[in-house]
Amino acid sequence: MDVRMDGRVAVITGASTGLGLAMASEFAASGGSVALIARKAEALGAAKAEVAKAAGKANTKIEAYSCDVSKAAPIADTWKKITADFGKVDIVVNNAGISHAKAFDTVTDEDWQGDLDLKLFAAIRLTRLALPGMRERKWGRIVNVLNIGAKAPNANSTPTSVSRAAGLALTKALSQENAAHNVLVNAMLVGLIESDQWQRRHKTMGKGETYQQFLDGMAKGRIPLGRMGKAEEFARLACFLCSDAGSFITGVAINVDGGMSPVV
Repeated sequence: MDVRMDGRVAVITGASTGLGLAMASEFAASGGSVALIARKAEALGAAKAEVAKAAGKANTKIEAYSCDVSKAAPIADTWKKITADFGKVDIVVNNAGISHAKAFDTVTDEDWQGDLDLKLFAAIRLTRLALPGMRERKWGRIVNVLNIGAKAPNANSTPTSVSRAAGLALTKALSQENAAHNVLVNAMLVGLIESDQWQRRHKTMGKGETYQQFLDGMAKGRIPLGRMGKAEEFARLACFLCSDAGSFITGVAINVDGGMSPVV
């Protein structure tokens, strides 16, 4: 099946590295135009070049926007720029976020607020801006990138597990409210997937192991498929959900975890 995104415009947050960059590249390679959002301007420059390379000679537009999505005003300002540059937005992928997990009694009010601002309120604000146009055109896709802790939180997983669980509830509520407008809302739940954060962890936790040995050790006994996932595997599912090929899928939270989650 050839999954195409021709004529569609996607906004992806946290798009300068990792899963966000992989999704942006996959969307562009499938014919979609992409607005990349992230905080660091220098990383965005390199990401834009990589996504443009993935697009090849396709008739797509790629732009990058430096924005701290944990704050309301920068989101609103960036949205104005995006709609001026692209004219419309068909797809929003709320991907911004970092792993912030520790014992409950060590989590401060500032930790809670910062995590909710970055992972929940950023998605709320960006989606609220996108929905009117999607409803008017009777076509839209929203994907919330969460993690498997949203369904099955472990000990020492706050505040991230709570923020991600809220994102799960947001996904279901939005899917119900917007189905009549042909705006589909789904979540993708990350397990252990190779990314730049694992490269950083290897440097501090590797203990003389090669990077691959480190990854294999992380996966052993935890992932039934026996290996960590790859960002491009995650991106291919996102592309499917955001295309016409995924036109009858809404309100679901798909584990992309190699069978790791105890909850389906």
